[in-house]
Order: sequence, then C-alpha cells, then structure tokens
Amino acid sequence: MKTPISNDAHVPLATGAAPISVLPIAFSNSLRRIAMFKSTSTRTRTGFGLRPQALMAALTLAFTAFGAHAFNSGSTGADGALSPTVNTEIQLPPSGVLNYTTINIPTGVTVKFRRNALNTPVYLLASGNVTIAGAIDINGKTAAATGTAGDGVVADDGVPGEGGPGGYDGGRGGRDDLVQTPAVIRGGAGLGPGGGLGGIEGPDGCSPDARHYRYIGGSAGYAQAGLEQYSYQYGGYSWCSAASPASGKAYGSAILQPLIGGSGGGGGRGGANFPGSGGGGGGGALLIASSGTVTLTGSIGASAGYGGAVAGTNSGGSGGGGSGGAVRIVATSVTGAGSITANFGCPQAVTGSINSNMNCNYFRSSVGRIRIEAEALTYSGTTTPAYTTDVPGPVFLANMPSLRIATIAGVAVPANPTGNADVVLPADVVNPVTVTFETVNVPTGNTIDWKLIPAYGIPSGDRTAAISGTTAAGTASVTLTLPQGPSTLQATTTYTVVVAMGDALSVFAQNERVEKVQLIATLGGPGQAKLITVSGKEYMVPMSVLQQVGFAG
Repeated sequence: MKTPISNDAHVPLATGAAPISVLPIAFSNSLRRIAMFKSTSTRTRTGFGLRPQALMAALTLAFTAFGAHAFNSGSTGADGALSPTVNTEIQLPPSGVLNYTTINIPTGVTVKFRRNALNTPVYLLASGNVTIAGAIDINGKTAAATGTAGDGVVADDGVPGEGGPGGYDGGRGGRDDLVQTPAVIRGGAGLGPGGGLGGIEGPDGCSPDARHYRYIGGSAGYAQAGLEQYSYQYGGYSWCSAASPASGKAYGSAILQPLIGGSGGGGGRGGANFPGSGGGGGGGALLIASSGTVTLTGSIGASAGYGGAVAGTNSGGSGGGGSGGAVRIVATSVTGAGSITANFGCPQAVTGSINSNMNCNYFRSSVGRIRIEAEALTYSGTTTPAYTTDVPGPVFLANMPSLRIATIAGVAVPANPTGNADVVLPADVVNPVTVTFETVNVPTGNTIDWKLIPAYGIPSGDRTAAISGTTAAGTASVTLTLPQGPSTLQATTTYTVVVAMGDALSVFAQNERVEKVQLIATLGGPGQAKLITVSGKEYMVPMSVLQQVGFAG
C-alpha cells in the first residue's frame, strides 16, 4: 500500500514593456530579457528576477544533543577577530558566511551588513566567544513617502523599502493616473514567500473576495499570515468574513532551518494625482554560531520596514508593511539581558482618509522568528516575538529534495541567479514559450502541476507531462503563454511512499500513523513536509528532521 506525497515550489516571473524588478522571473516584450535571482530582490533595477518559494514548517522539533561535547560552530577563523570601534557596514561575501575567531561589538557601535548579489542571510561563525554590547542591525527599510508626504523628489515616489540582508523587498507603488486605468494604478506584489499583494482598483467595503480596502498594499506574512481586516467604527462597515487574499501567507520553520528572512509588503494603488507608496522591506536573516559563549547585553534588530507614507488630494494608497525577519543563535552557552527584535511593519495612514487605526491595528504584517539554541542558557533579555529554544542543532543542512525552473524558451536559468539580466532571450522569441523543470529526489513518472499567477490578471494553470530521467535527477516541461507584467509560477508534484514509512513518521505526529505526506521543496534548496495522519490532523516538519527516520524524499 502506498501513500501520496506532494512536492511544491514557487517561481516568480513576469513580462512587460517597462520592466521593473518586482518579481523573480521577468520577461520584457520590449527588451526580450529575463533576469532571475534566488530568494531575494535587491534594489530596484531594470529587468526582473527569479524568486523561489521558501519553505514552510510550523512545528518546533528538537535536535539531538551532541553527547557531552561542546558545540562546534564550524568557523575556520579565516576572517580573524571582529572588533569594530566605530559604526561599521560589512560587505557580505557571496556565500554570506563570515568566519571569525571572536566577535566583540562594544557599547555605542552598530554593525550593519551590505547585501551580496544573491541576498543570502548573514552567517556569523565564531570559534571563540561572541559579545554584543552594541547593536547588530539587519532591519528592513521603510518605503519612500509619496505625494505631499514625500520629499518633493518625484523619482522616488512608489519606490519600495529594501529588505534586510536575507529579507525581501516590498512591492512598488502603483502609478498615478487621472482615469484610474487598472493596468497603470495597480501596486506591485511584495517579494518573498509571504509577500503581500499590491493595491488594486475597486470600491471599499467587504465583498466576495473579502478585500475591504483595495487601495492599500497587502500586509506580509511570515510566522503568521499578514492581517488585513478592518472595522470602520462609525461608518457602518463590519469585519470581512474571511481573511483578505491580499495578505501574505505564513511560511518558514520555527527551528529556522533553513534560515529565511521576512517578506515585503505590497505596493499601494496609484491615485489620480499621486502614486501609491511602496511596501516595506522584510527584516533580514541572521545566524550567530559560537563554539564558546554568546553574551548579549546590547541589541539585535531584524524588524520590518513600514509602507511609505502617503498624503495629498487624490493620493494613492499606502504600501503594506514588511514582515519581521529571523534571528538564530547557536552556541555552547548564551547569556546576557539584551534585546532581539523581529517585529512587523504596517502601512502608514493616508492623511484625511480612513481611521488612522488602519496602520497597525488592522493591517499589520507578521512578526518574524527568533530561536536560541544552547547547552547552557541563562539569557534573560527581551525578544519580540518570544523566542523558541533547544539544544544546539546543525548549523547548515544539505542534500534536500528540490524543484526548480531550469530553462525558459531554451535558455538556461543560472544555478545561482543574481536578478540582473542573467538570461537574455533572442529578440524573435514569442509566446507561447517552453519552461522546463528539474527535480532532485522525486520519483519519475509523476507530473508537475503548475499555476501562473500574474500580478495584474487572472491565474492560469495546467499539468506537465510525466517527470522523466531518474529519481536523483528528473525533468519535465510545459508550454505556456506569459502574460504582460510580473507573475508568479507555482509548481507542485505529488508522489507516493510505502505505507510502512507512515508508521516510522508517527513519532512526529503524536504517535498517530501518517497517511499522507505533502513535500514542499524550494528551487535548488532544502524542503519541508506536511504530515497528515489517519484522523486528518496535520503536522509541519522540516525534511532534515524526517531524514532521522530514513525518509529520503
């Protein structure tokens, strides 16, 4: 007897005559080029990029302690000691990994990090002790203000907030248009797996799509889904009956394996006279691993940016806030009474418009995640949100199942795309185009369901032919028509395992036999699984944990 498994990945792509970097694969009818990037979007640039859907896992699981031995961070010490005496910005290497002997950030000193091309998280490894009396700042940025709330520089109206290193940018604000043409005024979606959708045309008030205020950019999700509900206290509006589809969904793992930053808020709808503002950037992602003691008496900030402020007659809507980022500390011991913050972002109220409570009471994005792993934990500081804890687990994971886009119209997608015109298509390429997928550790003979979700328009979808090749390296393809503007391509595959494995997996499902497993894989990265028991209960578990019982995907 066999049980089904599902493997899921999300890939953003886009077409349009005026390319902007808002979603991960882009196709320009004027330039005929596609630019891709992995798990990130950097600054606004001409061209589009590739964004993989990150992993989702809500269940906190413990890793086995490594006997009585002290934790080993794996640092080579090649970067020496980090001991700044003034505010410092460090350029991240391509891997994002910095190998220090010791780290000492004194009181009054703030350390920031400049994002690398792939926008990886910040990985600080230390063979000795880590002392943070000053501050580490990987916060997402607030989007530029627009209209009369802005600085008078029209060029930055609608520009989104940049995510912290390892986090995602917000969506662009919609352009101003006197006649409110939908294709012009719609805001861009925030980047990241929990990015909020952009503001759209249409009246206010609860409706079948449960979206109450359409001009506001969607709030980003992470630890929870973004919040987008509103109760107008004096005008007769009531709560929408369902969560708004503009809000970003929850994603990621409570154990922060893999390490993923916060997502961007959606851009606000453009007004008749002024553009909408961009969405706030998501908080960054930080790992601190020390073979000795981490002492935190200062602060670590991984909070999200806010949507840009908007004001003026016939102004656009505010962008949504980004979601908080991720901070994971792993050490032999952790002590101190400092603070760690991965808080949510919000829209900023439109002057003269709806109740100002809209900004955080009813439209806030999600907080991020914080985790502390230590053999001896005496930390007594404050964190937002509350942290989870366990004994030290692996610093990095490897050999996970994956599902990725391999080619578009016969042109190879880079294994490590940067988001800056990585793929150039011939000028004579026209729709429809062929997209090929590659799988790792997925049995052949299964199919891939794809769904193309444009930022401006109606989603489409279908199923590929059977995956061919081998379980270790499979391929499948589909022919599709790319719509105008940015879109997201979602791919899912379902396959089976023998039922005996369901008994082995019961240890992760409160000792109830697992009947179905839904596997979610990133593009070229590790994955997570949803375990569904015989009674219908669901448990989210990282794939790395399932490997402990021999489940290889």
